[in-house]
Amino acid sequence: MAERLYIFDTTLRDGEQVPGCQLNTVEKIEVAKQLEQLGVDIIEAGFPISSPGDFNSVVEISKAVTWPTICALTRAVEKDIDVAADALKYAKKGRIHTGIGTSPYHIKYKLNSNKEKIIERAKNAVAYARKFVEDVEFYAEDAGRTDNEYLAKVIEAVIAAGATVVNIPDTTGYCLPEEYGAKIKFLKENVKDIDKAIISTHCHNDLGMATANTIAGILNGARQAEVTINGIGERAGNTSLEEVTMILRSHKEVGIDTNINSQNIYQMSRQVSTLMNMPVQPNKAIVGRNAFAHSSGIHQDGVLKHRENYEIIDPKDVGINESSIVLTARSGRAALKHRLGVLGFELEKEKLDEVYEEFLKLADKKKDIKDEDIALLVGDVKKEDRRINLEYLQVVTGKGLESMASVRLSIAGETFESSSTGNGPVDAAIKAIKQIIKRTVVLEEFLIQAITRGSDDVGKVHMQVIHEERIYYGFGANTDIVTASAEAFIDALNKIPTKQ
Repeated sequence: MAERLYIFDTTLRDGEQVPGCQLNTVEKIEVAKQLEQLGVDIIEAGFPISSPGDFNSVVEISKAVTWPTICALTRAVEKDIDVAADALKYAKKGRIHTGIGTSPYHIKYKLNSNKEKIIERAKNAVAYARKFVEDVEFYAEDAGRTDNEYLAKVIEAVIAAGATVVNIPDTTGYCLPEEYGAKIKFLKENVKDIDKAIISTHCHNDLGMATANTIAGILNGARQAEVTINGIGERAGNTSLEEVTMILRSHKEVGIDTNINSQNIYQMSRQVSTLMNMPVQPNKAIVGRNAFAHSSGIHQDGVLKHRENYEIIDPKDVGINESSIVLTARSGRAALKHRLGVLGFELEKEKLDEVYEEFLKLADKKKDIKDEDIALLVGDVKKEDRRINLEYLQVVTGKGLESMASVRLSIAGETFESSSTGNGPVDAAIKAIKQIIKRTVVLEEFLIQAITRGSDDVGKVHMQVIHEERIYYGFGANTDIVTASAEAFIDALNKIPTKQ
C-alpha cells in the first residue's frame, strides 16, 4: 500500500498574492469547496490579520468546508496568532501556521536580530499557538538559504514547543533539487524527535525548479507538499498541485500517493484560471492547452497506434476527454483520417488523398485546422462534378483604386474568361462571373461569417439569388473572403437548372 503524502493547498493564500488575482469571499468559498471535492487535505484560507477581507474569508471558508483542515497564516507575533485563532473558531479542524525567517539575509536585514533570538521567538510563537489549537505548523522562512545545522536547531526547538508540522520553504526558489533533498534528509537524520512532526515542502519557482525540489524533498522524507492550482503564487509561482499529484501517480515505484481525485484536476484548473483572470500557459504540464496535443505527423501516427507511445498520462485521468490531434501543415494522412472518422466521414483512399491535398494547401495558410474547415474540405471534394467551376480569380483593390476582378470559369468543359470593375472586390468578381454566364441573376442576400476567431481563419459566405422568380442558395468558404464569395455565387448558379 502506498505511503500517504498530505496535500496542503495554498491557492487562496500564496496563490492569491499574485497581482490582479485577488478574490472576494464568495469566490474564495467557491474555490474552497472545489478543493474539498478535489481531495486536498489542508486548505490555507488566508492571512487573517492582513485585512478584514482575509479574516472574513477564513471564517466563512471554515463554515463552508467539512473535512479538510483549514489553516490560517501568521507571523511569529502573538497578536497575529490571536486573530488567526479567532478566525478559525468555526473550523471543524483548524491549524495555525506560524513562523519566522531563519536565513542570514532575513535575520540580519529583515528582522535585525540574531540566531538565538530567532529560536526564542520561534519557540514562543509555537507554544502560544498551541494554546488555541492542537495542530500548529511552523515555517522557517527562507530555509532554502539557511545553514542546515542552524535550521536543525530551529526545527528541534519548535517540535519541542509543540509543532506538529515543520515547513521547510525554499522561499526564493534558490535550491537545486539535490541540495533541497539533502536538506530534508539532514533534518530527518539530525533533529531530535523529528518523527513527532510531519516535514513539509514549500517551494517557489524562481529558477523553474519548484516541482523538482518538492519531489526531491518527498523522496527524502517530507510527507506534506504545499502547492497551488496551476502553480500560481508570488513572483514565478509555487509548486503545482497537478504536477506533484501526477508525478507520483506516474511513478508508482516510489510508493507514495495523495488523496487527490485526479479526474477533477482539469476542471479545478479552469475554475481558478477563470476566477483569478490568470490564463494557463498553453505548454503548462498536465493542464495546459497543449499538454495532450500532438501536431507532428510522426507523433500523431504513434499516438493513434498506441497512446503510450507519446503519452505517459491518460488524459482521462486528469479530467480531459481525449488527446488532441491538432491538424497543421505537419500532420499526416493518419491524423486527417482519424479526425474525419471522429466527424463521421468515411472516405475511400482516392477521396482521402484528394482531401489531404486540399488540406495541405489550407494548412499552409492557417496556423491550425478546425473541424469546420475539415467538413468544408470534405464537402468540396464530395460534391458532384459541377457544371460551372471557378478556375482562376484575381482582384485588384485598395484605397483610391477602383476594384477590378478577372475570372476564368470552366463551364461544361469549356473555358471562359472575363474582367469587370465594381464597387469593391466582391462586386467586381460577381459582375465578371455574370458577364460569362449571361443569365439574369439577382443577388438577394449576402452574408459573411467567420468560422472561428483570427485573421487567418476560414470565412464562410452564404448567398441567396433569384432567377426567374425562384430562389437559389449558395455557399462558399475560404481563407480569402473574395474567393469564398465567388464560390458561393457559383454554388448557387450550379443549382439553377440548365435549359434543355
